Amino acid sequence: MIEIKKQSLSETLSLYFEIKMARILLLGIIQGFPFVLIYSALSLWLRDNDFSRSQIGFLSLIGIVYGFNWLWAPIVDRIRVPWVTNKIGHRKSWIVIMQLIIFLSLIVWGLNNPKENIWIVGLVGLIIAIASSTQDIVTDALRIEQISKTDGASMSAGAGVMVIGWYTGFKLGKVITFLTADYFEKLGYENYWQITFLLLTILIVVCNIGLMFINEKDSLERKIQQQKNDQLILAKLGSPNSFNTKVAWIIGTISGPFISFFKSKGTKIGIYIIVFLFLFKIGEAFLGKMSIVFYDDMGFSKKQIAIYSGGYGWIVTICFTLIGSFFAIRSGLVKAMIIAGLLMASTNLLFSALAWYGNSEFLFATAVILDQITESISTVVFVAFVSILVDRTYTASHYALMASLATFGKNIFSSFSGFVVDKLEFLNTPENVHNDWAIFFIITSLMVVPSLVFLWIIKDKLNLSEK
Repeated sequence: MIEIKKQSLSETLSLYFEIKMARILLLGIIQGFPFVLIYSALSLWLRDNDFSRSQIGFLSLIGIVYGFNWLWAPIVDRIRVPWVTNKIGHRKSWIVIMQLIIFLSLIVWGLNNPKENIWIVGLVGLIIAIASSTQDIVTDALRIEQISKTDGASMSAGAGVMVIGWYTGFKLGKVITFLTADYFEKLGYENYWQITFLLLTILIVVCNIGLMFINEKDSLERKIQQQKNDQLILAKLGSPNSFNTKVAWIIGTISGPFISFFKSKGTKIGIYIIVFLFLFKIGEAFLGKMSIVFYDDMGFSKKQIAIYSGGYGWIVTICFTLIGSFFAIRSGLVKAMIIAGLLMASTNLLFSALAWYGNSEFLFATAVILDQITESISTVVFVAFVSILVDRTYTASHYALMASLATFGKNIFSSFSGFVVDKLEFLNTPENVHNDWAIFFIITSLMVVPSLVFLWIIKDKLNLSEK
């Protein structure tokens, strides 16, 4: 039974100052930094070398691997890196290997010109994306395993700290990267980006030094449980010869996380959890996919969009991520999930009001900032909720799979968001040309309701004791 006990205010606040939260913050930084390389630095590097928007957009497809890391998460859960695992631990050994790959990739980038070797640059970018997405699997698992599986309050606090660490690694990494490139460009170096990538390897080294101070619990219990699952499969295959033993290991590696999930939750509840995860973020994704298009249609300037959507966004995210995790601790995860869902639906309605009212900077700023607040709260509560559901026998596989379900649901359904807006255009009238947008945002607010219904059905069967 996972307990989320009622605590005094000082007890709750003290959770954020425990030494393990500093370790989790570092894991978040390690996880967030590679996104700078894939989604920011690579794009600007290519643009500075006169590549077209189409070419840059095509190369950005390398980021798609992040949505499929659950496919190899079972391998990460099972395979122990020779020698390194015995020295520093199972999870940390995988992180170090992935960091080494990113380190070497930066050196290769630093020695190549994209105009001359675009395929090398693109291939190395793909390698960084694969290493980074693999690293995500392990850092999330190590973050969860820093906390007792019965301590729901610390799990919520840890989720908040992890998200803040991710944004710190991404935002601070972007500042360091761009300022370094700008500095060497102004000094007159033509290969200023290559110099920047070589210098960024220092950050990799610093992060790995810090990683060594993160405690990793012995994975012997997890290994024994996985071997027991293999033995059950082997018994069904017949005689325990070497071939059957290898087949049992392969089957156990692939199917073990799924069997464990449905065995611990029950088939019906497990399916309900999957449906909930698939549906929860769809309305938010629908809005996000079309938000910039909506702002432009409404006549807001790029400066207004940058200030309210970008400039204030990072401050809002950091502050309300902490508030969201604090809220989850004080109210309980299930209640926090339901309230977060209702808040997301409510802020979507603000965009509907903006569409009907017309161009109002005050209403625009209010809608955007409140949307970022609710997105921050819902994200950290969602991360905590998924973290508490994983089976520690397959921590990496379960978290990667459940997080990917939410991402997959968002990406699949939200790809139809533009189509929905276009189909709503017939509702336009001369009096109000934005009826299509207004109704679109009402639809997005209603999209969260089915997921909350599923959560309400299973809330008493999740083994969460919220006291």
